[in-house]
Amino acid sequence: MRVIGIDPGSVVTGYGVLDTDGRRSTYVDSGCIRVKGEELPERLGFIFRQVQAIIARHRPDTMAVEQVFVSRNPSSALKLGQARGAAICAGVEGGLTVAEYAPRSIKQAVVGTGAAAKEQMQHMVTMILELQATPATDAADALAVALCHAHTHATLSRLPAGFARRGR
Repeated sequence: MRVIGIDPGSVVTGYGVLDTDGRRSTYVDSGCIRVKGEELPERLGFIFRQVQAIIARHRPDTMAVEQVFVSRNPSSALKLGQARGAAICAGVEGGLTVAEYAPRSIKQAVVGTGAAAKEQMQHMVTMILELQATPATDAADALAVALCHAHTHATLSRLPAGFARRGR
């Protein structure tokens, strides 16, 4: 299965693509979309088109996106949510199923603690995927989202049919 992970942002959106068989994940590509445009609608369109291009280039089977983290600034959270929506729309338009994960769940899946720092995420992504260099923060976060989905999907696929729904 090929997974594209998205770490949405209205200024920088990270993406990470990996192949997984449920036990082992292999790095394919990652990077940062440096959003262009003065007005928010222009920037959202840019995110949409760039994510579409990445999907066309790598042909993932599924997309995983980080959920919005609401901190102290509601305006930032709204912009982040809109950037996230643009990326999700590109995935849906590309025929992908989209899974969403909370930041704490991603950190827990990759580092082992939901309170992991950015540097810990970068380090673990580098180690798990056996990368030669440490990816940029936003790209590492996107790869972590993809890894979280790979781990979650592998676990859920081993459960009896309907079990995961009953447990929610």
